[in-house]
Amino acid sequence: MVSVQLLSLPFVPLEAEIEALINATRNIRHSTLLRLLKETGARIGEVARLRFKDFDFEKKTVRISPEKGGHSRELKLSEKLISMLMKTYALHPNRPLPTARAAQRHLERLRKIIAKSQNNPRLLNIHAHTFRHWKATATYHSTKDILFVKQILGHRSITNTLRYTQLVSWNEENGLHCKAAKSPRRGYRPN
Repeated sequence: MVSVQLLSLPFVPLEAEIEALINATRNIRHSTLLRLLKETGARIGEVARLRFKDFDFEKKTVRISPEKGGHSRELKLSEKLISMLMKTYALHPNRPLPTARAAQRHLERLRKIIAKSQNNPRLLNIHAHTFRHWKATATYHSTKDILFVKQILGHRSITNTLRYTQLVSWNEENGLHCKAAKSPRRGYRPN
């Protein structure tokens, strides 16, 4: 008998849900950090450690030093994020981004408030690492290139990338549909 181990699927929010949280953040340091998480798929510790020298505002890129033995990587940033970063550095030159712990506490409070105001309990499932799952899934959906997703996330092993990436069907009206293998029914034999 073959044993099939099913991993629990990570929660992948809709982009609109992530944007709702970022847009509801009134603190420029926290909203910049959340947008960095969304656009880069980096771990919160990697983002919180970023310094001015890690950004190239002319090329619109960021160099991320890895945690957990991963690979360093250079990633493109949107014009909107570049603008937010420049404003953040102008207002807070010594500590433009909050610490990882401060960002996590802020996100915990924020998601409760927004989930209640928008009557959307799904928002309660979003945490800092959820942004990484969303980035992996969205990038795979748009490129169909798992090796590119591996590079974006800075993984050394494709096995780790596969844990982050779900096969989804993005749909404008209904959001996304997750596709995952299920264990076969007992006694079921395909033809």
